[in-house]
Amino acid sequence: MPNNKIHFEISERKAILHLFDALFVVLALYVVGQYFDVLYLKQIIASKTCLILLVIYLNVFGVVFEMYNIQTASNEFQILKSTLLCVSSTVLVYLLTPLLSPLLPSNRLQILLFYSIVFAVLMSWRLFYVKFLASTRFSQNALLICTENEVESLIQGLENIDPHYKIVAFVATDWEETINTNPHHYVECVVKANLLTYVKKMEISEIVIASQITTGIEADLYHQLIKLLEAGKVIREYAQLYESKTYRIPVHQMGGDFYRFFPFSRSNHNKLYLFVVRIIELIIAVVGLFLGSLLLPFIVIGNSIGNRGSLLYSQERIGKDGHPFKILKLRTMVKNAETNGAVFATTNDNRITAFGKFLRKTRIDEIPQFINVLKGEMGIIGPRPERTEFVELIAKTMPFYETRHIIKPGLTGWAQVNYSYGENIDDSLVKLQYDLYYIKHRSFFLDLNITFKTITTVLFYRGQ
Repeated sequence: MPNNKIHFEISERKAILHLFDALFVVLALYVVGQYFDVLYLKQIIASKTCLILLVIYLNVFGVVFEMYNIQTASNEFQILKSTLLCVSSTVLVYLLTPLLSPLLPSNRLQILLFYSIVFAVLMSWRLFYVKFLASTRFSQNALLICTENEVESLIQGLENIDPHYKIVAFVATDWEETINTNPHHYVECVVKANLLTYVKKMEISEIVIASQITTGIEADLYHQLIKLLEAGKVIREYAQLYESKTYRIPVHQMGGDFYRFFPFSRSNHNKLYLFVVRIIELIIAVVGLFLGSLLLPFIVIGNSIGNRGSLLYSQERIGKDGHPFKILKLRTMVKNAETNGAVFATTNDNRITAFGKFLRKTRIDEIPQFINVLKGEMGIIGPRPERTEFVELIAKTMPFYETRHIIKPGLTGWAQVNYSYGENIDDSLVKLQYDLYYIKHRSFFLDLNITFKTITTVLFYRGQ
Protein backbone atom coordinates (compact mmCIF):
# COMPACT_ATOMS: atom_id res chain seq x y z
CA MET A 1 0.00 0.00 0.00
CA PRO A 2 1.63 3.28 -1.09
CA ASN A 3 1.77 5.30 2.13
CA ASN A 4 3.21 8.41 0.46
CA LYS A 5 0.73 8.68 -2.43
CA ILE A 6 -1.08 11.74 -1.03
CA HIS A 7 2.19 13.49 -0.19
CA PHE A 8 3.37 12.84 -3.74
CA GLU A 9 0.13 14.20 -5.22
CA ILE A 10 0.34 17.35 -3.12
CA SER A 11 3.98 17.87 -4.11
CA GLU A 12 2.98 17.29 -7.72
CA ARG A 13 0.26 19.93 -7.52
CA LYS A 14 2.62 22.46 -5.95
CA ALA A 15 5.31 21.78 -8.55
CA ILE A 16 2.77 22.35 -11.33
CA LEU A 17 1.71 25.66 -9.80
CA HIS A 18 5.32 26.83 -9.36
CA LEU A 19 6.24 25.86 -12.90
CA PHE A 20 3.26 27.35 -14.69
CA ASP A 21 3.25 30.55 -12.61
CA ALA A 22 6.76 31.30 -13.79
CA LEU A 23 6.22 30.00 -17.33
CA PHE A 24 3.09 32.05 -18.07
CA VAL A 25 4.52 35.25 -16.57
CA VAL A 26 7.77 34.99 -18.57
CA LEU A 27 5.88 34.11 -21.77
CA ALA A 28 3.49 37.04 -21.36
CA LEU A 29 6.31 39.51 -20.70
CA TYR A 30 8.12 38.28 -23.81
CA VAL A 31 5.07 38.50 -26.09
CA VAL A 32 3.96 41.95 -24.90
CA GLY A 33 7.52 43.29 -24.87
CA GLN A 34 8.20 42.16 -28.43
CA TYR A 35 4.81 42.93 -29.96
CA PHE A 36 4.42 46.40 -28.43
CA ASP A 37 8.15 47.17 -28.28
CA VAL A 38 8.20 47.83 -24.51
CA LEU A 39 11.85 48.45 -23.60
CA TYR A 40 11.58 47.62 -19.87
CA LEU A 41 9.96 44.25 -20.56
CA LYS A 42 12.58 43.47 -23.23
CA GLN A 43 15.36 44.19 -20.74
CA ILE A 44 13.85 41.75 -18.22
CA ILE A 45 13.65 38.96 -20.81
CA ALA A 46 17.08 39.70 -22.33
CA SER A 47 18.98 39.38 -19.04
CA LYS A 48 19.24 35.95 -17.39
CA THR A 49 20.00 37.60 -14.05
CA CYS A 50 16.91 39.85 -14.23
CA LEU A 51 14.72 36.96 -15.31
CA ILE A 52 15.95 34.53 -12.64
CA LEU A 53 15.55 37.21 -9.95
CA LEU A 54 11.95 37.82 -11.01
CA VAL A 55 11.13 34.09 -10.88
CA ILE A 56 12.77 33.77 -7.44
CA TYR A 57 10.81 36.72 -6.04
CA LEU A 58 7.59 35.37 -7.55
CA ASN A 59 8.08 31.97 -5.93
CA VAL A 60 9.23 33.30 -2.55
CA PHE A 61 6.35 35.74 -2.17
CA GLY A 62 4.02 33.09 -3.56
CA VAL A 63 4.96 30.85 -0.64
CA VAL A 64 4.68 33.68 1.90
CA PHE A 65 1.20 34.64 0.67
CA GLU A 66 0.00 31.03 0.40
CA MET A 67 -0.20 30.83 -3.40
CA TYR A 68 0.99 27.22 -3.15
CA ASN A 69 -1.29 26.18 -0.33
CA ILE A 70 -3.55 23.61 -2.03
CA GLN A 71 -6.69 24.73 -0.20
CA THR A 72 -6.02 28.38 -1.06
CA ALA A 73 -5.25 27.49 -4.67
CA SER A 74 -8.65 25.78 -4.98
CA ASN A 75 -10.67 28.77 -3.71
CA GLU A 76 -11.46 31.69 -6.04
CA PHE A 77 -11.67 34.37 -3.35
CA GLN A 78 -8.56 33.21 -1.48
CA ILE A 79 -6.49 33.01 -4.65
CA LEU A 80 -7.56 36.55 -5.64
CA LYS A 81 -6.33 37.92 -2.33
CA SER A 82 -3.11 35.91 -2.39
CA THR A 83 -2.35 36.80 -6.01
CA LEU A 84 -2.87 40.51 -5.35
CA LEU A 85 -0.51 40.47 -2.36
CA CYS A 86 2.05 38.24 -4.08
CA VAL A 87 2.23 40.32 -7.28
CA SER A 88 2.31 43.63 -5.41
CA SER A 89 5.19 42.49 -3.20
CA THR A 90 7.07 40.84 -6.08
CA VAL A 91 6.91 43.88 -8.37
CA LEU A 92 7.72 46.37 -5.60
CA VAL A 93 10.77 44.49 -4.30
CA TYR A 94 11.91 43.70 -7.85
CA LEU A 95 11.77 47.36 -8.88
CA LEU A 96 13.72 48.39 -5.77
CA THR A 97 16.47 45.78 -6.18
CA PRO A 98 19.55 47.65 -7.46
CA LEU A 99 21.97 46.24 -10.05
CA LEU A 100 20.18 42.89 -10.41
CA SER A 101 17.02 44.34 -11.99
CA PRO A 102 16.79 46.72 -15.00
CA LEU A 103 17.03 50.48 -14.48
CA LEU A 104 13.66 52.05 -13.84
CA PRO A 105 12.18 53.35 -17.10
CA SER A 106 11.64 57.08 -17.64
CA ASN A 107 8.12 56.29 -18.82
CA ARG A 108 6.34 55.17 -15.63
CA LEU A 109 3.51 53.63 -17.62
CA GLN A 110 5.88 50.74 -18.37
CA ILE A 111 5.96 49.96 -14.63
CA LEU A 112 2.16 49.94 -14.50
CA LEU A 113 2.12 47.70 -17.58
CA PHE A 114 4.66 45.36 -15.96
CA TYR A 115 2.48 45.05 -12.84
CA SER A 116 -0.72 44.62 -14.83
CA ILE A 117 0.70 41.84 -17.02
CA VAL A 118 2.04 39.82 -14.09
CA PHE A 119 -1.23 40.15 -12.17
CA ALA A 120 -3.52 39.47 -15.14
CA VAL A 121 -1.59 36.41 -16.29
CA LEU A 122 -1.31 34.86 -12.82
CA MET A 123 -4.95 35.54 -12.00
CA SER A 124 -6.20 34.13 -15.30
CA TRP A 125 -4.13 30.96 -15.02
CA ARG A 126 -5.08 30.42 -11.38
CA LEU A 127 -8.80 30.86 -12.09
CA PHE A 128 -8.45 28.33 -14.90
CA TYR A 129 -6.80 25.97 -12.41
CA VAL A 130 -9.65 26.42 -9.90
CA LYS A 131 -12.38 25.91 -12.50
CA PHE A 132 -11.02 23.07 -14.60
CA LEU A 133 -8.13 21.35 -12.82
CA ALA A 134 -8.50 21.47 -9.04
CA SER A 135 -12.08 20.21 -9.09
CA THR A 136 -11.58 17.35 -11.57
CA ARG A 137 -8.00 16.17 -11.73
CA PHE A 138 -7.76 15.62 -7.98
CA SER A 139 -11.26 14.38 -7.14
CA GLN A 140 -11.29 11.04 -5.33
CA ASN A 141 -14.08 8.63 -4.43
CA ALA A 142 -13.25 6.42 -1.49
CA LEU A 143 -14.85 3.54 0.38
CA LEU A 144 -14.47 3.19 4.15
CA ILE A 145 -14.21 -0.10 6.07
CA CYS A 146 -14.97 0.31 9.76
CA THR A 147 -17.50 -0.47 12.47
CA GLU A 148 -20.96 1.07 12.06
CA ASN A 149 -20.74 3.48 15.00
CA GLU A 150 -17.47 4.99 13.68
CA VAL A 151 -18.77 6.03 10.26
CA GLU A 152 -19.85 9.61 10.92
CA SER A 153 -16.84 10.67 12.99
CA LEU A 154 -14.34 9.09 10.59
CA ILE A 155 -15.90 10.68 7.51
CA GLN A 156 -16.20 14.13 9.07
CA GLY A 157 -12.56 13.96 10.07
CA LEU A 158 -11.56 13.84 6.38
CA GLU A 159 -14.13 15.60 4.21
CA ASN A 160 -13.91 18.90 6.09
CA ILE A 161 -10.22 19.03 5.18
CA ASP A 162 -10.30 18.14 1.48
CA PRO A 163 -13.48 19.03 -0.46
CA HIS A 164 -12.30 16.86 -3.39
CA TYR A 165 -12.04 13.72 -1.26
CA LYS A 166 -15.40 11.99 -0.95
CA ILE A 167 -16.19 8.84 0.99
CA VAL A 168 -19.19 7.57 -0.96
CA ALA A 169 -19.81 4.26 0.83
CA PHE A 170 -18.78 2.11 3.76
CA VAL A 171 -18.62 -1.54 4.74
CA ALA A 172 -19.53 -2.23 8.36
CA THR A 173 -17.32 -5.01 9.73
CA ASP A 174 -19.60 -5.56 12.72
CA TRP A 175 -22.71 -6.28 10.63
CA GLU A 176 -23.89 -9.70 9.49
CA GLU A 177 -26.74 -8.53 7.19
CA THR A 178 -26.88 -10.00 3.73
CA ILE A 179 -28.91 -7.17 2.16
CA ASN A 180 -28.00 -3.53 1.58
CA THR A 181 -29.22 -1.03 4.16
CA ASN A 182 -28.61 2.69 4.35
CA PRO A 183 -28.80 4.10 7.89
CA HIS A 184 -26.62 7.07 6.88
CA HIS A 185 -28.44 9.11 4.26
CA TYR A 186 -25.25 10.70 2.90
CA VAL A 187 -23.19 7.50 2.61
CA GLU A 188 -24.23 4.21 1.02
CA CYS A 189 -23.79 0.99 2.98
CA VAL A 190 -22.26 -1.93 1.07
CA VAL A 191 -22.66 -5.58 2.04
CA LYS A 192 -19.29 -7.26 2.64
CA ALA A 193 -19.88 -9.92 0.01
CA ASN A 194 -20.53 -7.28 -2.66
CA LEU A 195 -17.36 -5.25 -2.07
CA LEU A 196 -15.52 -6.30 -5.25
CA THR A 197 -18.51 -5.66 -7.50
CA TYR A 198 -19.29 -2.30 -5.93
CA VAL A 199 -15.72 -0.99 -6.19
CA LYS A 200 -15.53 -1.84 -9.90
CA LYS A 201 -19.01 -0.51 -10.67
CA MET A 202 -18.57 2.83 -8.88
CA GLU A 203 -14.92 3.29 -9.89
CA ILE A 204 -13.75 3.66 -6.30
CA SER A 205 -10.23 5.09 -6.28
CA GLU A 206 -9.26 4.20 -2.71
CA ILE A 207 -10.28 1.85 0.11
CA VAL A 208 -9.70 3.13 3.63
CA ILE A 209 -9.54 0.74 6.59
CA ALA A 210 -10.04 2.11 10.10
CA SER A 211 -6.86 1.12 11.95
CA GLN A 212 -8.68 -0.23 14.99
CA ILE A 213 -10.17 -3.15 13.05
CA THR A 214 -7.26 -4.11 10.79
CA THR A 215 -6.55 -7.18 12.89
CA GLY A 216 -10.17 -8.30 12.97
CA ILE A 217 -11.15 -8.40 9.31
CA GLU A 218 -12.83 -11.71 8.46
CA ALA A 219 -11.34 -14.02 5.85
CA ASP A 220 -13.83 -13.33 3.01
CA LEU A 221 -13.42 -9.57 3.27
CA TYR A 222 -9.65 -9.95 3.55
CA HIS A 223 -9.47 -11.99 0.32
CA GLN A 224 -11.55 -9.38 -1.51
CA LEU A 225 -9.14 -6.68 -0.35
CA ILE A 226 -6.21 -8.72 -1.63
CA LYS A 227 -7.88 -9.01 -5.05
CA LEU A 228 -8.51 -5.24 -5.11
CA LEU A 229 -4.89 -4.62 -4.18
CA GLU A 230 -3.72 -6.89 -7.00
CA ALA A 231 -6.04 -4.96 -9.35
CA GLY A 232 -4.15 -1.77 -8.57
CA LYS A 233 -6.54 -0.21 -6.05
CA VAL A 234 -5.02 1.88 -3.27
CA ILE A 235 -5.71 0.50 0.22
CA ARG A 236 -4.63 2.43 3.29
CA GLU A 237 -5.22 2.59 6.99
CA TYR A 238 -7.33 5.50 8.21
CA ALA A 239 -4.62 6.85 10.50
CA GLN A 240 -2.14 7.12 7.62
CA LEU A 241 -4.69 8.82 5.38
CA TYR A 242 -5.79 11.24 8.10
CA GLU A 243 -2.20 12.21 8.79
CA SER A 244 -1.35 12.82 5.13
CA LYS A 245 -4.55 14.83 4.54
CA THR A 246 -4.64 16.92 7.71
CA TYR A 247 -0.95 17.04 8.74
CA ARG A 248 -2.06 15.93 12.19
CA ILE A 249 -1.68 12.72 14.20
CA PRO A 250 -5.15 11.21 14.93
CA VAL A 251 -4.48 10.24 18.54
CA HIS A 252 -8.23 10.10 19.21
CA GLN A 253 -8.49 7.18 16.75
CA MET A 254 -5.38 5.24 17.68
CA GLY A 255 -5.93 4.12 21.23
CA GLY A 256 -3.22 1.74 22.44
CA ASP A 257 -1.76 1.40 18.94
CA PHE A 258 -0.40 4.96 19.01
CA TYR A 259 3.30 4.18 19.09
CA ARG A 260 2.95 1.78 16.14
CA PHE A 261 2.16 4.86 14.04
CA PHE A 262 4.53 7.28 15.73
CA PRO A 263 8.20 6.72 14.82
CA PHE A 264 9.93 9.76 16.32
CA SER A 265 11.82 11.96 13.90
CA ARG A 266 15.55 11.33 13.79
CA SER A 267 16.02 15.09 13.82
CA ASN A 268 15.02 15.11 17.50
CA HIS A 269 18.32 13.36 18.27
CA ASN A 270 20.42 14.43 15.28
CA LYS A 271 23.34 16.41 16.74
CA LEU A 272 24.12 18.24 13.50
CA TYR A 273 20.48 19.27 13.05
CA LEU A 274 20.19 20.40 16.68
CA PHE A 275 23.50 22.32 16.47
CA VAL A 276 22.51 24.18 13.29
CA VAL A 277 19.05 24.92 14.68
CA ARG A 278 20.58 26.28 17.90
CA ILE A 279 22.92 28.62 16.00
CA ILE A 280 19.99 29.90 13.92
CA GLU A 281 17.91 30.36 17.09
CA LEU A 282 20.62 32.47 18.73
CA ILE A 283 20.96 34.67 15.64
CA ILE A 284 17.19 35.16 15.34
CA ALA A 285 16.89 35.87 19.09
CA VAL A 286 19.58 38.57 18.99
CA VAL A 287 18.05 40.19 15.89
CA GLY A 288 14.57 39.93 17.43
CA LEU A 289 15.64 41.63 20.65
CA PHE A 290 17.37 44.37 18.65
CA LEU A 291 14.24 45.04 16.61
CA GLY A 292 12.20 44.88 19.81
CA SER A 293 14.40 47.57 21.36
CA LEU A 294 13.64 49.83 18.38
CA LEU A 295 9.91 49.30 18.94
CA LEU A 296 10.19 49.68 22.71
CA PRO A 297 9.45 53.46 22.91
CA PHE A 298 6.23 53.01 20.92
CA ILE A 299 5.28 49.96 23.00
CA VAL A 300 5.84 51.87 26.25
CA ILE A 301 3.66 54.75 25.04
CA GLY A 302 0.92 52.38 23.84
CA ASN A 303 1.07 50.44 27.10
CA SER A 304 0.82 53.56 29.25
CA ILE A 305 -2.26 54.70 27.30
CA GLY A 306 -3.98 51.41 26.45
CA ASN A 307 -2.92 49.04 29.25
CA ARG A 308 -2.11 51.37 32.17
CA GLY A 309 -0.01 48.95 34.12
CA SER A 310 3.23 47.00 34.15
CA LEU A 311 4.81 46.41 30.74
CA LEU A 312 6.09 42.86 31.30
CA TYR A 313 4.84 39.84 33.15
CA SER A 314 6.13 36.32 33.69
CA GLN A 315 4.21 33.10 33.97
CA GLU A 316 5.17 29.53 34.77
CA ARG A 317 5.06 27.17 31.79
CA ILE A 318 6.11 23.57 31.25
CA GLY A 319 9.18 23.07 29.07
CA LYS A 320 11.30 20.21 27.72
CA ASP A 321 11.12 16.98 29.74
CA GLY A 322 8.35 18.49 31.86
CA HIS A 323 10.59 21.03 33.61
CA PRO A 324 8.83 24.32 34.54
CA PHE A 325 10.29 27.70 33.58
CA LYS A 326 9.21 31.35 33.64
CA ILE A 327 8.05 32.66 30.26
CA LEU A 328 8.30 36.40 29.55
CA LYS A 329 5.61 38.34 27.68
CA LEU A 330 4.37 41.86 27.17
CA ARG A 331 1.20 42.31 29.20
CA THR A 332 -1.96 42.29 27.07
CA MET A 333 -4.68 41.88 29.70
CA VAL A 334 -6.21 44.10 32.36
CA LYS A 335 -4.86 44.08 35.91
CA ASN A 336 -5.90 41.10 38.05
CA ALA A 337 -7.20 39.24 35.02
CA GLU A 338 -7.21 35.91 36.87
CA THR A 339 -8.48 36.72 40.31
CA ASN A 340 -10.73 33.65 40.10
CA GLY A 341 -8.00 31.32 38.92
CA ALA A 342 -6.43 30.30 35.61
CA VAL A 343 -8.78 30.06 32.63
CA PHE A 344 -8.27 29.62 28.89
CA ALA A 345 -8.09 32.83 26.85
CA THR A 346 -10.89 33.08 24.28
CA THR A 347 -11.19 34.75 20.87
CA ASN A 348 -13.12 37.80 22.13
CA ASP A 349 -11.80 37.73 25.68
CA ASN A 350 -12.93 40.91 27.44
CA ARG A 351 -9.85 40.76 29.67
CA ILE A 352 -7.65 41.69 26.69
CA THR A 353 -7.15 45.43 26.29
CA ALA A 354 -7.41 47.22 22.93
CA PHE A 355 -3.64 47.73 22.80
CA GLY A 356 -3.13 44.18 24.04
CA LYS A 357 -5.20 42.88 21.14
CA PHE A 358 -2.89 44.71 18.72
CA LEU A 359 0.17 43.22 20.43
CA ARG A 360 -1.29 39.72 20.15
CA LYS A 361 -2.40 40.06 16.52
CA THR A 362 1.07 41.21 15.46
CA ARG A 363 2.86 38.75 17.81
CA ILE A 364 4.79 41.71 19.28
CA ASP A 365 3.77 40.55 22.77
CA GLU A 366 6.07 37.55 22.37
CA ILE A 367 9.28 39.52 21.65
CA PRO A 368 10.53 39.16 25.29
CA GLN A 369 10.50 35.39 24.80
CA PHE A 370 13.66 35.79 22.74
CA ILE A 371 15.30 36.02 26.18
CA ASN A 372 13.93 32.55 26.95
CA VAL A 373 15.40 31.39 23.63
CA LEU A 374 18.84 32.79 24.53
CA LYS A 375 18.64 31.00 27.89
CA GLY A 376 17.85 27.71 26.14
CA GLU A 377 14.45 27.30 27.79
CA MET A 378 12.67 27.67 24.45
CA GLY A 379 13.37 27.28 20.76
CA ILE A 380 12.11 29.35 17.86
CA ILE A 381 9.97 26.45 16.56
CA GLY A 382 8.24 23.84 18.68
CA PRO A 383 5.02 23.19 20.61
CA ARG A 384 3.82 26.25 22.51
CA PRO A 385 4.57 25.87 26.24
CA GLU A 386 1.41 25.40 28.28
CA ARG A 387 0.67 26.57 31.79
CA THR A 388 1.24 24.12 34.64
CA GLU A 389 -2.42 24.13 35.70
CA PHE A 390 -3.62 23.34 32.19
CA VAL A 391 -1.02 20.62 31.59
CA GLU A 392 -2.18 18.72 34.66
CA LEU A 393 -5.83 19.12 33.64
CA ILE A 394 -5.37 18.17 29.98
CA ALA A 395 -3.02 15.24 30.68
CA LYS A 396 -5.72 13.58 32.81
CA THR A 397 -8.23 13.55 29.97
CA MET A 398 -6.03 13.33 26.88
CA PRO A 399 -3.72 10.41 26.06
CA PHE A 400 -0.16 11.13 24.95
CA TYR A 401 -0.39 14.85 25.82
CA GLU A 402 2.91 14.87 27.68
CA THR A 403 4.65 13.44 24.59
CA ARG A 404 4.91 17.03 23.31
CA HIS A 405 7.45 17.72 26.07
CA ILE A 406 10.17 15.56 24.49
CA ILE A 407 11.43 18.65 22.61
CA LYS A 408 11.82 22.28 23.63
CA PRO A 409 8.73 24.48 23.34
CA GLY A 410 8.85 27.21 20.72
CA LEU A 411 7.86 30.78 19.93
CA THR A 412 5.91 29.46 16.97
CA GLY A 413 5.00 25.98 15.82
CA TRP A 414 3.02 23.74 13.51
CA ALA A 415 -0.10 24.04 15.67
CA GLN A 416 0.15 27.84 15.89
CA VAL A 417 0.30 28.38 12.12
CA ASN A 418 -2.44 25.86 11.33
CA TYR A 419 -4.98 26.36 14.11
CA SER A 420 -6.56 29.18 16.08
CA TYR A 421 -5.97 29.91 19.74
CA GLY A 422 -6.94 27.05 22.06
CA GLU A 423 -9.99 28.00 24.10
CA ASN A 424 -10.88 24.63 25.66
CA ILE A 425 -9.92 20.97 25.97
CA ASP A 426 -11.23 20.11 22.49
CA ASP A 427 -9.01 22.79 20.95
CA SER A 428 -6.08 21.44 22.94
CA LEU A 429 -6.65 18.01 21.37
CA VAL A 430 -6.46 19.45 17.86
CA LYS A 431 -3.31 21.40 18.71
CA LEU A 432 -1.80 18.27 20.25
CA GLN A 433 -2.37 16.44 16.95
CA TYR A 434 -0.45 19.16 15.12
CA ASP A 435 2.33 19.19 17.72
CA LEU A 436 2.80 15.43 17.47
CA TYR A 437 2.88 15.66 13.69
CA TYR A 438 5.74 18.16 14.00
CA ILE A 439 7.61 15.94 16.46
CA LYS A 440 7.18 12.96 14.13
CA HIS A 441 8.22 14.78 10.93
CA ARG A 442 10.61 17.38 12.33
CA SER A 443 13.07 18.55 9.67
CA PHE A 444 14.66 21.63 8.11
CA PHE A 445 11.98 21.60 5.42
CA LEU A 446 9.12 21.59 7.94
CA ASP A 447 10.85 24.29 9.98
CA LEU A 448 11.11 26.43 6.85
CA ASN A 449 7.44 25.79 6.11
CA ILE A 450 6.49 26.97 9.62
CA THR A 451 8.70 30.04 9.22
CA PHE A 452 6.91 31.09 6.02
CA LYS A 453 3.51 30.44 7.59
CA THR A 454 4.48 32.50 10.64
CA ILE A 455 5.43 35.42 8.40
CA THR A 456 2.06 35.03 6.68
CA THR A 457 0.29 34.98 10.06
CA VAL A 458 1.88 38.31 11.03
CA LEU A 459 1.29 39.91 7.61
CA PHE A 460 -2.36 38.81 7.55
CA TYR A 461 -2.84 39.96 11.17
CA ARG A 462 -3.92 36.49 12.31
CA GLY A 463 -2.26 36.35 15.71
CA GLN A 464 -4.34 35.49 18.75
